Amino acid sequence: MQPLIDHARSFSRRSADRPDEFAPLAHGQSPQALFITCSDSRVIPSLITGARPGELFELRTAGNIVPPYAPGLPTSEAATIEYAVDVLGVRDIVVCGHSHCGAVGALVRREDLTAVPAVRDWLAHTTHESASAAWPAAYQDDPAVADAVRHHVLTQLLRLRSYPCVVRRRASGELRLHGWFYEVHTGTVLAHSQDTDSFTAL
Repeated sequence: MQPLIDHARSFSRRSADRPDEFAPLAHGQSPQALFITCSDSRVIPSLITGARPGELFELRTAGNIVPPYAPGLPTSEAATIEYAVDVLGVRDIVVCGHSHCGAVGALVRREDLTAVPAVRDWLAHTTHESASAAWPAAYQDDPAVADAVRHHVLTQLLRLRSYPCVVRRRASGELRLHGWFYEVHTGTVLAHSQDTDSFTAL
């Protein structure tokens, strides 16, 4: 922890020397995109995209999960999506899964999560469609769970399309959805193409 504290101290001092860069942020934000990804510490949106402060609105969940839209049952995830779309007016939403994902791996391998009940209940509640499906054997044998994660990303995009705010903005042509897959061991980013229904390098 101490190296993180030391960096925070030095960052504060360096920021004070660059008022033109940080002072405008006090007047509000206008991010280009909502970036939905996993809480995994190996996935750093600003490092992947090169975004500066104020350019990305982030939603991080265990397994980069978008819960099914449920009117009358507010969630932090739904509130974040709605705020990004309707208030901040982002024009793009990226759902970014990653290789070696523990959450997706647990689903594919049907691991016993009794020891972590909150994780178990979150995955069961928010991924019932995927969890109940029969994952191909190849998914279970892949240590990087790459194919499973890419399938999972597409499921989250499908869920996003059911959110009323997303439906409205897409209908007017003001919002685009993107599915990405990030390889933590290489830094490679693949994007889903609707034309070919495949993930290819950016």
